[in-house]
Amino acid sequence: MKDMLHTQHFTLEGANKLIEELKPVIVQMVKLKQELDAKGYDIYSHQYFGGLGANGTGAFPEEMDEFVSAVKIITTKGILIKGIDEGLIDFPHIRKSGDEVYLCWKVGEDKIEYWHSISDGFAGRRSIEEL
Repeated sequence: MKDMLHTQHFTLEGANKLIEELKPVIVQMVKLKQELDAKGYDIYSHQYFGGLGANGTGAFPEEMDEFVSAVKIITTKGILIKGIDEGLIDFPHIRKSGDEVYLCWKVGEDKIEYWHSISDGFAGRRSIEEL
């Protein structure tokens, strides 16, 4: 068997089922990121751009706790968050050929309609019909 990057893999059916279950959480994550951006809060460095707030007082915006909770709910299921702003997520999957790929979905899509190789990323998305 080929070396695998991930230990957990999803079937197309299982990934689509999880999307239905987690769609509200993913949409909420995107919304909270927008709210934190609007407040000038950088989620990646956990600070305000203006130098006030979290890095000066030790307090995080209340949306940050909700944001972290949403991210944990998604990632503890083995799902990879690839783009917070657009709600882009990937599910590790093994093709019939034995190749490890990602089933790719983002907010606004009804179900998984695309997949891509690990090395190609989003730019290499291909129709699920080619899986």
